[in-house]
Amino acid sequence: MALLHYGKPLVVMDSGGKDSAVCRELVRRSGVPHEIMHNLTTADAPQTVYYIREQFIRAGETGIPCAVNLPYYRGQRTTMWRLIPAKKIPPTRIARYCCEVLKEGNGNGRFIVTGVRWAESYRRKQRGIYESFAKTKKNKIILNNDNDDRRRLFESCRLKGKHVCNPIIDWTDRDIWEYIRAEKIPVNPLYDMGFFRVGCIGCPMAGKQRYLEFALFPTYKRAYIRAFEQMLLIRRQEGKDDRFGRWKDAQGVFRWWMEEDPVPGQYELLWDEETEELYY
Repeated sequence: MALLHYGKPLVVMDSGGKDSAVCRELVRRSGVPHEIMHNLTTADAPQTVYYIREQFIRAGETGIPCAVNLPYYRGQRTTMWRLIPAKKIPPTRIARYCCEVLKEGNGNGRFIVTGVRWAESYRRKQRGIYESFAKTKKNKIILNNDNDDRRRLFESCRLKGKHVCNPIIDWTDRDIWEYIRAEKIPVNPLYDMGFFRVGCIGCPMAGKQRYLEFALFPTYKRAYIRAFEQMLLIRRQEGKDDRFGRWKDAQGVFRWWMEEDPVPGQYELLWDEETEELYY
């Protein structure tokens, strides 16, 4: 389908994580013509950068084209540290603008392969084995199995734009690691350092793992704090009220961002053991 409808090979999107490593190996073994792409987030750990570089060199030696995409925002090169002041809010679990700009901005007009899995999150359970993206939700196609009643649309594939195949959508964590060990697939060294997920350093989706990340990579912590300083400066210059409470300084923003303490003015639910009632 990639060659027929786009005239270009399949694109394997490689984030540097274990799921991408499995997808990369599956597509290689299939013999399907393909390329490999990595979106540089600028907040990846050094181990991820070196791992991607090494895997791309190996793939290139076998004739597989590889490319590292640099992030752009509003037509200009950007980084995580420039994006935060530009957006004027920190990236959060809800406001995940960083993923949209730094990780998901490439692959348009191509047929791509990703390592998305249902086991990773509730949100990803809405994803399918095959996805055809369109401007409207009505025209979007998601197939979850070979018996889907929209199979005919999948066969004709007349829509233009990004088409996505998620070949390991139903794999469990155990499936992933068993395949990696059985086939001796090299993985990101961060997993041997205690990481259970690989992504941007400081990603709010990593939960408590962020403490480990900033302990190992303190330079990233300082970079976030500097970005928060610039963010506060721009907000004050524009006279913006703080939606999240009063942040006195960048350190306060960082503590709030790490969910260490509530911002003054936020509600806090407490349990009274004597009255057995909730109160603010």
